[in-house]
Amino acid sequence: MEDSLGVRIDLRSDAVHVEGPEDAVAKVQRIFQDFEALRRLGVHPHNGELNGMLRLVVADPATTLRSLVDSGKQRSAGVKRTVQPRSINQRRYVEAIEQNDMVFGVGPAGTGKTYLAVAMAVSAMNAKKVSRIVLVRPAVEAGERLGFLPGSLQEKVDPYLRPLYDALYDLLEPEKVDKMLEKNVIEVAPLAFMRGRTLNDAFIIMDEAQNTTIEQMKMFLTRMGNNSKAVITGDITQIDLPNPRKSGLLDAINILDGVEGIHFCHFEDSDVVRHALVQRIVRAYESSKPQQQELPLGLGESILGQGIEVQPPQGHESRTSAQPLLAAKPQ
Repeated sequence: MEDSLGVRIDLRSDAVHVEGPEDAVAKVQRIFQDFEALRRLGVHPHNGELNGMLRLVVADPATTLRSLVDSGKQRSAGVKRTVQPRSINQRRYVEAIEQNDMVFGVGPAGTGKTYLAVAMAVSAMNAKKVSRIVLVRPAVEAGERLGFLPGSLQEKVDPYLRPLYDALYDLLEPEKVDKMLEKNVIEVAPLAFMRGRTLNDAFIIMDEAQNTTIEQMKMFLTRMGNNSKAVITGDITQIDLPNPRKSGLLDAINILDGVEGIHFCHFEDSDVVRHALVQRIVRAYESSKPQQQELPLGLGESILGQGIEVQPPQGHESRTSAQPLLAAKPQ
């Protein structure tokens, strides 16, 4: 408050002494009055929540602590913790989800894109606005090759979907989450399972959308049925596709901007709500990042059906794309 409002606050034995411009002092006084009123009502926001709320109150003259808490309570009905935006962009994001049927949340890691979307989905279902939640993620490794994972199909894809489970368990009691998953009231699935489906009366969230191809993005966006809402989140600086320019999220930003009913929310490093170090790390990478170079297309994408000869590393026999790979005969 001191830095943003240009005041000096001194804690004395019997009072808090504030010096500065008259309007800024009045703003600080209102904040302390609201905080005391909330304390008497049994509302005790922890440091992270309080810091985020203060940032909003200081940035917007029309916003008060009490109004933020009241709006947070409305969105948090049936949720075990209050869902409260901690920055201006987060508040715009939440309001956009309430007012639009399709919202894109684009920005760096740690800005609350996925968490707030899951929270809004849970809130909508508790308010009977939708009858189910569908959480989707493309199964793409972050620069690693995990190979053939053991277990059932669900066990194979669960590691990719774990961040969505984490948000659910953070917002709802574990027993309730397990029951909803068992009854398919909440469905968590890889993107490939969406083809051919029509999702009616559902709140649909796609996370890590930067790792979709253009075709996958189009397929997902056309799954929406009646009385459905979709939120698509992603970070265009963390594309794990072989060719980053083939990202479905980048393509959608260019094509769908300005389409009625679709809203784009862009987050910045100042919106990061994880550990304070995360914000500094994001800024450091952004400031030192060289111009992103286009990676070569995957071999299958570039040579299929063209009969183009691929030059292998030295010491290996060459093979054209038209030549089949024959399994070795058993001895």
